[in-house]
Amino acid sequence: MITLINQLELGRPKKHSLTLRGHRTSVSLEDPFWRAFVQIAQDENIPINALATQIDAARKVDAGLASAIRLFVLKWYQTRAL
Repeated sequence: MITLINQLELGRPKKHSLTLRGHRTSVSLEDPFWRAFVQIAQDENIPINALATQIDAARKVDAGLASAIRLFVLKWYQTRAL
C-alpha cells in the first residue's frame, strides 16, 4: 500500500477542451485521469468527445462534468479488476 501511495502523481488539474453536442467546453482533470479517460475511449473505440457526451448526458444535474468523468474512470477500472 505504501508503494502505491508513493507512486501517486500529484499535481493540479489541467484544462482540457472537449466538444459536447457541437458546443466547446473544457474540463479540469489531473493528468492521470485525463490519460485514463483517453485510453478508455481508445479501448472502447469511441471518440473522446462522444464518450464525454455520453457521460454528460448520464450525470446528475448537481455533478460537474469533471467529477462525472473521474467517477466514470474509477468505475470502468473497478469493473475490470473483478
